Amino acid sequence: MSQQYTISQLAKSAGIPTTTTMRYCERIGLVTPEDRSHGNYRLYGEESLRKVKFIRAAQSIGFTLDDVKALLAAPDSTAASCREVQTLIEERMAEVGQRLKDLRHVQRVLKSSLEKCKETERADCCRRRNCRSRIWESGRDRFVCRKLGCHNSLRFPVCPI
Repeated sequence: MSQQYTISQLAKSAGIPTTTTMRYCERIGLVTPEDRSHGNYRLYGEESLRKVKFIRAAQSIGFTLDDVKALLAAPDSTAASCREVQTLIEERMAEVGQRLKDLRHVQRVLKSSLEKCKETERADCCRRRNCRSRIWESGRDRFVCRKLGCHNSLRFPVCPI
């Protein structure tokens, strides 16, 4: 008989820090309990563990849960499913490329601002306001949102610093 896991054992085995994540995955239909214990606990098998590990791996390389659903729903070994996977990968690669472009812009703005602040510091006239305005001037076109998990470029109507 194969190994059976409670929701907390499954989460721990898959390297997921909380059972809340597992319950969410179950609620949206990514995993389903395969059985119930005598105490009515959800029980999951090896297939569920493989799915959860796949979900974590897919998320770590940029796939969304909707993408994961599509990947798990696709029939194995068909040309159509291969095309779907290729399309998803191409979309994720385009998003990563855009994020890299945005980060390179942020890096250039920061580097330029640092150099300008160092120049004014050497001239003994560096003020925080001067450095802030230089950051604003050099990066006025766009900034990348600093909110965790957000990758949107934003236009600020006023200096954000």
